[in-house]
Amino acid sequence: MDNNDLLIRLRYALEIKNSEMAEIFKLGGLEVSVPEVVKILKKSDDEEEKDIQIKLTNSMLNSFLNGFIIYKRGKQEPKPSQSNTPEPSIKNNTNVNNILLKKVKIALALTTEDMIDIFKKAGLNVSKGEMGAFLRKEGHKNYKVCLDNFARNFLKGLAIKYRG
Repeated sequence: MDNNDLLIRLRYALEIKNSEMAEIFKLGGLEVSVPEVVKILKKSDDEEEKDIQIKLTNSMLNSFLNGFIIYKRGKQEPKPSQSNTPEPSIKNNTNVNNILLKKVKIALALTTEDMIDIFKKAGLNVSKGEMGAFLRKEGHKNYKVCLDNFARNFLKGLAIKYRG
């Protein structure tokens, strides 16, 4: 699954309007107009129409997910005692799904049990240990790459939970 597909599925699952999408991108520090959002969300197999589609880069998806957290939870002011630790970002195509899971979990204030229930709604049984491995920091000894089928089922479960 590419980044555009992830965003299309997330938008569908949570019923986010195009104008809200543009606002979320802006909150994440990226200016995207509503017509550009439409081009990002355009799904096309036709070669001529592929030129119309805007390909979503990892940094664009990261900006959207950061904006989504702010959109759902509000801007967080750093506490004086809090160190300025950088948030996880999408470094390569292997950790895109892991970052998606983490940031959607934060934005929707989901617990690990909530996420396991969402996977169950999509017909996939994920253990608490597996869930923890997906949410770990890359480089941790128990870190596990979240494959496309897990991300697809998570987004499918979200759609069932929020639309069903």
